[in-house]
Amino acid sequence: MPVDVYWRIGTHGDQRSLRDRTVTRGDWSPVVPGSIAPGVRAGRPDGYSHLDHMADVARASELSGFVGGLLPSFPFTDDPWAAAASLARETGTYRFMIAFQPGFLHPVQAARMSASLQRATGGRVVYNVISGGGGPAQLWWGDKVDHDDRYARTSEFLDVLKGVWHGGPFDYEGRFYRVEGAGLPAPLARQPFPEIYFSGSSPAAIRAAGRHADHYLSWLEPFPALAAKFGTVREHSEELGRSPRFAVRIDVLARETEEEAWDEIERGWRHVDPAALRGPEVGGDSVGWLRGQSFVDWPVTGPRELEAAPNVWGGFHLLRGGPAFGLVGSYAQVAARLDELIGLGVDAFILAGVPHLEEAHRVGENVLPLLRGHDLRDHAPSTPFTATRGTL
Repeated sequence: MPVDVYWRIGTHGDQRSLRDRTVTRGDWSPVVPGSIAPGVRAGRPDGYSHLDHMADVARASELSGFVGGLLPSFPFTDDPWAAAASLARETGTYRFMIAFQPGFLHPVQAARMSASLQRATGGRVVYNVISGGGGPAQLWWGDKVDHDDRYARTSEFLDVLKGVWHGGPFDYEGRFYRVEGAGLPAPLARQPFPEIYFSGSSPAAIRAAGRHADHYLSWLEPFPALAAKFGTVREHSEELGRSPRFAVRIDVLARETEEEAWDEIERGWRHVDPAALRGPEVGGDSVGWLRGQSFVDWPVTGPRELEAAPNVWGGFHLLRGGPAFGLVGSYAQVAARLDELIGLGVDAFILAGVPHLEEAHRVGENVLPLLRGHDLRDHAPSTPFTATRGTL
């Protein structure tokens, strides 16, 4: 079976490199000299928006062999549903993996909205279902539901969404949702139900994933820990008569040689806040984040102390926002580590690099062709929609 490899599209801007945390692509940070999306020419905005830049990343990754792109969702990002609708006409077969928290949508509205987007895009919507990391970010959304109940709510949400999608009249009464006689109209109900990539590392998350996930999605961890987590998910799924599949979200820094890759890390390390080397601050109740930090013996003094295994580096969060672990090495080494993950049962990846546009080309052209089970011919883009820029 071919391996699906997605790219990440930054919905909140992007740095020019891991050596410099200044955001030059995206207007979520102040526009500075050198900003390009939007940019300033002769003291005036140049008319090139961050959505234009996101479209460039989508097109670049589609042409480079990626099957689709993850659209993240945070308080400081554009809305991924709106972004997917806008970007779909800029691509041909490219899938949009929309990250969302079920608690912030009613499942009946989510079903109608998703099916409409499936209909408009030819079935290119994929779900990345997340249940939130707690803390101040969760309260930003007005959500005070505690950790385990968020996963119970997610499970109910998906029960209702599937029931409504696959025909009506559908009735449901649970702790969080109640519907009577719900169902999509026939043109929407005929649309393919999106694949579900389900995130979460806690026991409550793994139980819910066992019921609903098409792909259980994890951040990268040292491989033995990842294999053990997959084993737990597999047990829960098989008890329910389901066969789980697995996906991993990975930042990649790949260069022609290993020395070049680590030189990039060293150059970025010079700008790391010394206070961050004492250990991470804990905000929220994300078990996945806490697990990732448990693999590092804090404090640290140099970047190679964060290499948990060959090419598996736990310091990406010190150079850019996001998860800690990723892969650092030559093109061949990074492909070899991905192949090892395929051997653990992984059949989908969400890769990312900084900056997203240039690294989509680099990884697509130099790493994907080396990856076992990935055939660029399987994901060749078709002719995109013919809408012109400015009509979206």
